[in-house]
Amino acid sequence: MTRNILDIHTHHAGAIDALIAVDARLFNPQPGLWYAVGYHPWNEVDTLTDNDFDTLERCARHPQVLAIGETGMDTRRGASLDVQASVFVRHLMVAGSLGLPVIVHCVRTAQEILARRHKARLDHVTLAIHGMRANERVARTLIEAGCYLSYGIHFNPAALAATPPERLLIETDEGSASIDDVATAVAAAMHLTPQQVKRLAAANASRLLSLPD
Repeated sequence: MTRNILDIHTHHAGAIDALIAVDARLFNPQPGLWYAVGYHPWNEVDTLTDNDFDTLERCARHPQVLAIGETGMDTRRGASLDVQASVFVRHLMVAGSLGLPVIVHCVRTAQEILARRHKARLDHVTLAIHGMRANERVARTLIEAGCYLSYGIHFNPAALAATPPERLLIETDEGSASIDDVATAVAAAMHLTPQQVKRLAAANASRLLSLPD
């Protein structure tokens, strides 16, 4: 199968040229598709067991799985931040052991995300912050920590302007906007063409996911 990823984060089953995020317990890979597996911080992560993390690691070894996630932390929804942090670190441990990047859900928790990764001595695990809507200051903090930033149809223009071209990703998530719509919106803000944005995002996704040229 040819691996060509443009949309770095979607929950739309059957998405082509995309990385489809699924709950590891529901992983049912279909031919020709690519996946990230994990446990979303909104989904009762306080009930996860060691068996669930065994499932995560087993699924992560499947050849159609290219990343862990989405996982992360959210101040507005989900279990306590301590629980979310513990679950996030366990995802990082799986990713670190398998050499995979992590797709991160990060809502007002950028400093905590980075601090937890550092405390766990997992700074070598590459993070892709999905649905990036934070401000320029947060964007710069994440970039300095080696993160990729993934933008959807809604974003902070100053944060996008601060994002180096080599760290730019694009996504559709759960929205109705197509990846072409997202590329057009991002291109307008960056004074590029949609095709240029697509080429950048696809090249960056290939690097992030260690895809062959």
